[in-house]
Amino acid sequence: MGEPREAFVELQERLARPGTRMLDRLRQAQAEDGRVDADDLTRAAGEFGWPVAAVTGSATYYADFAQGRRGRRHLRVCEGTSCFVSGQGQQIAWLERALGVRLGECAADGSVSLQGVRCLGHCYDSPAILDGQLPASGEMLGGLFGDPLAAQRRTRPGWVEPLKMRAAEIPYASAVERPVVLAGLVGGEEPWAVWPSVVTAGSREKVMSEIAASGLRGRGGAGFPVAKKWSMTAGEPAPRYVVGNGDEGDPGSYGDRLLMERDPHRILEGLALAGYAVGARHGLILVRSEYPTAADRLRAAVAQAREAGHLGERVHGSPVDFDVEIVVGAGSYVAGEETALLHALAGLRAAVRARPPYPTSHGFLGRPTAVNNVETLAAVPWIVRHGGAAYARLGHPDEPGTKLVCLSQRFRRPGVYEVEFGMPLRHLVDDLGGGLREPYQLRAVQVGGPLGGFLTPDQLDVPLLTKALTEAGAALGHASLVAVDSTVPAAAILRHAWAFGAAESCGACTPCRVGTRRGIELAERLGEPEQAAKVFADHEPLLEVLNVASLCAFGRGVACAVRSLLRVYADELHQATAPTSNRGG
Repeated sequence: MGEPREAFVELQERLARPGTRMLDRLRQAQAEDGRVDADDLTRAAGEFGWPVAAVTGSATYYADFAQGRRGRRHLRVCEGTSCFVSGQGQQIAWLERALGVRLGECAADGSVSLQGVRCLGHCYDSPAILDGQLPASGEMLGGLFGDPLAAQRRTRPGWVEPLKMRAAEIPYASAVERPVVLAGLVGGEEPWAVWPSVVTAGSREKVMSEIAASGLRGRGGAGFPVAKKWSMTAGEPAPRYVVGNGDEGDPGSYGDRLLMERDPHRILEGLALAGYAVGARHGLILVRSEYPTAADRLRAAVAQAREAGHLGERVHGSPVDFDVEIVVGAGSYVAGEETALLHALAGLRAAVRARPPYPTSHGFLGRPTAVNNVETLAAVPWIVRHGGAAYARLGHPDEPGTKLVCLSQRFRRPGVYEVEFGMPLRHLVDDLGGGLREPYQLRAVQVGGPLGGFLTPDQLDVPLLTKALTEAGAALGHASLVAVDSTVPAAAILRHAWAFGAAESCGACTPCRVGTRRGIELAERLGEPEQAAKVFADHEPLLEVLNVASLCAFGRGVACAVRSLLRVYADELHQATAPTSNRGG
């Protein structure tokens, strides 16, 4: 059994070398004539030595390829929670009228196409669209909605003029005296300050011990101890890999995008230190396709780091070899889960894999792999430089350290804030965020993204701690806070929550694949007279199945979010009697 497996892994490694990624090959085919057709699938399968069925699976799974034909001009419009709250789907209808195409379709002449995506990372200035690689955001979408000539442009497809489009930069600040993750952007610390001395005069054990002393946990949502994950990976046979998870897809979160675009070298240094600690020679970072600027800046940073001698063979004259590759995803929320992400890196469907075995023993290409979120990696250089004990003194005894928290567009002061664990949510909402902008009144706060939960304004005294949030019916997740104002109908936000689950389920397990569709049906029934009480009763067994039987945390997270939403909006949902059609949900 061992020899065939080793031969398969060797073939996979050869075919997955930089520059020959399956997702890149499919993107190339799409760029040629706007679609990936049967001939493209056959050719790609021949080039990679894959079965045609495997290539077809990838091409039909990812949102970037599954739409069918893509126009010469392709616009992606955000349907995430902050954009939904900001425009309640009106921006989608407006774009459909202006472009002359429906969401998910391409104009007959191939001039323009429109794709819905679940987040573009502009939650601080929503709603948002992405025209090719050019973003526009804000209530007027970069001035376009308020353009007096817009009415004239609506009569012809392709009216959006790139030179008039704009997107606001991400606001950020630190509420920590000694910022860690924002050490480069706020604290003035230069990147690569630790790496040269570590590889020339340090030791793997020292790096590992500092991370262990810090108590650092994963910042992507799972909260697994970083030192334990690294130690498990290091204990497996070489070759080993380290992977940076830049597939930030939670609507409401954009802290990872800030780091990848504004301080990419800090992420690379953190990944290099992780690679050094586990004995890996190769690192990869998966960046979601909705973040084209982040991917470009990370690639540029990799080239600069190689030129400076930080990456490559015999780094800084040491025996250490380490290099990094940037891989771009193709549109899948579930690809942020570590087993699905490893499938995506290999060009396969980003479906979740049952565990065990864990990625620390069977990860990228079947090899031991440590996967860490980019925010987690950005904290590593500071910890190695200042010591794990200094980091452990920050935050809360039960959860040391700091966290990036993202506040959405409805706040007076939206943006990314680095805070210490244990801070009450009310301080984030009222003091840092400044409350809601006039004339809006806060009805609920979505905490932790679409798999987190909803809290009422009366619950905001809960501290920013995993256990406390779980007990309150929410989740830490990426620690995003999306303010939902009182103008958003309860039935519409319920359908929006179920629609996200149905659209982004990887389909690997029946409870999640079928259950989320069933949830949409239940939400639609709220529009039928005298159905509200039965809809509530029918929700509970469905949520229990999702919570107990789903293969991964996605289905359980959807159940948690919907259950909390039903609690927060109970009175309004029981009174729902009118249909609530919403293209934005």
